Amino acid sequence: MRTIKSRADFERVFARGRRFNDSLLRARVLPTGEGVPGRVAFVAAKRLGNAVFRNRCKRVLREAARICELPASGYDVILFSTRATHDSSPEMVASSLTRILEKSGI
Repeated sequence: MRTIKSRADFERVFARGRRFNDSLLRARVLPTGEGVPGRVAFVAAKRLGNAVFRNRCKRVLREAARICELPASGYDVILFSTRATHDSSPEMVASSLTRILEKSGI
């Protein structure tokens, strides 16, 4: 899975990407163009809790992204966890992610 690693790329997606919300996660989606391999990033803010809590949230997001076959070619996606992400199964988060991807046109 290709991930967004550089701060500049992360900030570009955050600044220019469209925002989509659902009860279990939030996302920023930025089209990058045809033929460009897609990338994805997983974020759990410190305000959510301690490191164990945040790492669990990111593991659930990664598994949901794998189920939904992200990253999609031609799109950079940043996935943000919420408090509800921690207590949800990856399948539940994947269904929320599917709704977000449909809204975004992926």
